[in-house]
Amino acid sequence: MSAAAGGRPTVISPVPRAAWEGAVRADADAVVSQSLAWRDAVFADGHYRDASRLYEFGSGRRVLLPLARPRRKPPWAVASWPAIWGVGGPIGGGQISPAEAAAILRDVAGRGTLSARIQLRHGADHSWLAGAAGFQVEQHACHVLDLAGGFGEVWSGRFRGTARTAIRKAERADLDIEVDRSGRLLPAFGELYEKSIHRWAAMQHEPPWLTRWRTVRATSPGMLALVARQFGDNCAVWLARSAGVPVAAIIVLRSGSYAKYWRGAMDKTLANQVRANEYLHRLAIEDACQDGYRWYDMGTSRPGSSLAQFKEKLGATQQASHTLRVERLPVSSASRAARDLVKKAIGFHDV
Repeated sequence: MSAAAGGRPTVISPVPRAAWEGAVRADADAVVSQSLAWRDAVFADGHYRDASRLYEFGSGRRVLLPLARPRRKPPWAVASWPAIWGVGGPIGGGQISPAEAAAILRDVAGRGTLSARIQLRHGADHSWLAGAAGFQVEQHACHVLDLAGGFGEVWSGRFRGTARTAIRKAERADLDIEVDRSGRLLPAFGELYEKSIHRWAAMQHEPPWLTRWRTVRATSPGMLALVARQFGDNCAVWLARSAGVPVAAIIVLRSGSYAKYWRGAMDKTLANQVRANEYLHRLAIEDACQDGYRWYDMGTSRPGSSLAQFKEKLGATQQASHTLRVERLPVSSASRAARDLVKKAIGFHDV
């Protein structure tokens, strides 16, 4: 613990489990990837060590910032969270001042690292942007469905007519739906995900091995198993079968006031024929409503893309989120330039 001086916060690092749990409980807006279960999955992975920091200000404000450092590389970078682990960002109830936000960001940037990256949740206090002097700010889009009023209100007032039509078609198709909270259906999900990889490769004009390398890092069997183990009953795999054949699956995580659509996979030709994806989300959304969750987080998507349109059909609205990045060397720009060269060489088509 470092002592507060000159208005600087006191810092505890790494953050004890009890303090993490308390911070999430005090923050009504905390998202699934800020939960203790998610934190445990990140560090159980073995690739990162805990560098999280709890800031305590003289005003009494407490802010927890999840941070991870690579374990098997020189500790030149910290992230909240590492890219494949999604949104981290500050956790803490109440409105923070720009001065307090700036003090935290200066601390992160000044800890002898070459690179620091903080992915804020959607709707984060704008004080974080106001206090981000010296940081690059990148804006992203995500989609979130408001569950207020219960499933009846979602069905009639937020689902579009095209979604209701698709769901009714799925109901007539007599799909066999199974939901599992033990991890037993993860292999079935993995088989459908492999089919998705080949479909994405064809759509994006890239070799399947390259698509697999890009995507499986964030959806490897090991990662899925880690998350399922840490979330327990709050990790559900929803699987749809048509005539006994698996056609679509989604993974939904729950914590605090959020249910989160985390991963999806399908055999597109078969799934589209029976509208299996719309039906799985309808069931997961109704389940979340019945259990009192306030939001259904459908994750990031490129504005205007077919994926964004699918989420909007189900009533999700586009929200802005931001990534704050500071670098002593142009690591991210060099990485983007390398990716762009590869995409140009293979004729990559972003869909």
